[in-house]
Amino acid sequence: MAKKYWLMKTEPDVFSIKDLRSRPGKKEHWDGVRNYQARNHMRDGMSIGDRILFYHSSVPPVGVAGVAEVAAAAYPDPTALDPKSKYFDPKATPDKNPWVMVDVRFVKEFPRLVTLDELKTVPGLESMLVIKRGMRLSIQPVKPEEFEIVLKLAEA
Repeated sequence: MAKKYWLMKTEPDVFSIKDLRSRPGKKEHWDGVRNYQARNHMRDGMSIGDRILFYHSSVPPVGVAGVAEVAAAAYPDPTALDPKSKYFDPKATPDKNPWVMVDVRFVKEFPRLVTLDELKTVPGLESMLVIKRGMRLSIQPVKPEEFEIVLKLAEA
């Protein structure tokens, strides 16, 4: 099966690329996704080994901070069942939990942030979802050629 590529948004003041790098095994679960389209990407699209552009959002400047990979395929997100969790879903039950998470593993931190403003100016990234106006989805597919362009930008 061909490797797929993704962009996953996170708020760096909550969980950053540096946080992922510092975790045991450089691995962490990606919980709390409560959007059905993003959930479907994790559940139906992601496979172990897929590469991820690790995107810092909500804190200027926003942009791609590094690369991670899918380390475990989708499995039930227990935060949906925990009333103390900010991700609690009162409709979820142990038998019918619609929410999943994947594990991600650190691959590399870029020497510099590749900002959203920069991505918007680069030929070949015109159709990249993250640059589309109003695109707020936290998990997005990325074309292989877009992934490679972003890698080259990070090293420039």
